[in-house]
Parts: sequence; C-alpha cells; structure tokens
Amino acid sequence: MKKTAVIFPGVGYTKDRPLLYYTGKLAAYYGYELKHLDFTGLDWSKEKLKDKTFLNNALNRCLDMTEEALKDAYDLKTNDVIFISKSIGTVVATAYAKKKSINAVQICFSPLEMIEAYVEDKGAFLFYGDNDPYADHRLIEEISDKKTLVTYKISGGNHSLETGDIKKDIKNMGYIIECVEKILKQHMKTV
Repeated sequence: MKKTAVIFPGVGYTKDRPLLYYTGKLAAYYGYELKHLDFTGLDWSKEKLKDKTFLNNALNRCLDMTEEALKDAYDLKTNDVIFISKSIGTVVATAYAKKKSINAVQICFSPLEMIEAYVEDKGAFLFYGDNDPYADHRLIEEISDKKTLVTYKISGGNHSLETGDIKKDIKNMGYIIECVEKILKQHMKTV
C-alpha cells in the first residue's frame, strides 16, 4: 500500500515553517511520500482570517487548487493517507477529505472554527494555542468535544503555536513532534 502525506499550508505558513517542516520530515522518515500544496494567487493576510466571506472564497479557490494538484498522482481513497495542515489548510484538508470520501488521518495545526462543518467524528488531531487571535480556543474545544477529536493545547500559544519565549517554544516544538510521532506510530499499527 502506498503511503502519502499531503501538506496543506496556511496563510504565509509554508511547508518550510517549523510545524509543517518537521512534521513532514517525520512522515517521510516513516515512509510517507510527501506532496506539498501551494495556494497561490490569493490576497493573503492574517487579518482576513476573521473575514467569513474571504474565508469561504479562499476555501473554494484552495479546494480547486487542491483538486488540480492531486488529480493525477495519487489514489488517496486506497492509499494510507495523512493530511498535515495549518490554519486555513485545516479547513481545506478536512473539506477535501469529506468531498472526496478520503479516510485520511488529519493532523491539524491552529485549526479554524470552520473545520466543524467538514471534520468527521473522531477524525482529527488538533494542535491549538489558547492565545490565538485568529481562532477562539474555546470554540475549538467545543468542536472537539462534539466530534470527539483528540486535542493538544499549547498554553500561551498563538496562531503559530508560539509563546514568545524561545526556550519554551523549542520545548513545545519537541512536545508537538513527539505527539505527532505517537499519532503516526499508532496509525501505522492499524493499517
């Protein structure tokens, strides 16, 4: 069975930023072929993450770009698939999986509340900060409770899951990668 990990970026949070970079490296270490998506041509700014009209339009355009990027190379319905996503990428990843009936492990960093409409029950691992100005951590926790999602809260974490204390951020990054590794190992036992 082919193993594929698809990386869904966020607004300005590309595959080269720590959460996606190290999670991707870890997935590759465990034998997953990486596919990096790139959402281009959108007027990105973090402030627009609060604009529902922008988010809906961006979601539709990102879904179109995702369909185009994944149309030929991957049979994601029969492969062992992991979607690794950040911010708006969490919405795109969960919406795409739902639309295409793909049973992907969803690893979501700084999810936006919009994922509620797309994420399946018990269908995701959410890493979020309780100091995120673009996603209300209380709503993320409510969504998690309703859908029985596994959550990892970074105390003091902002939208990049950083606190401003470099030593604490490095320690938190180590914790996050350890959690992701446990998710991957547990998943690999079930496939």
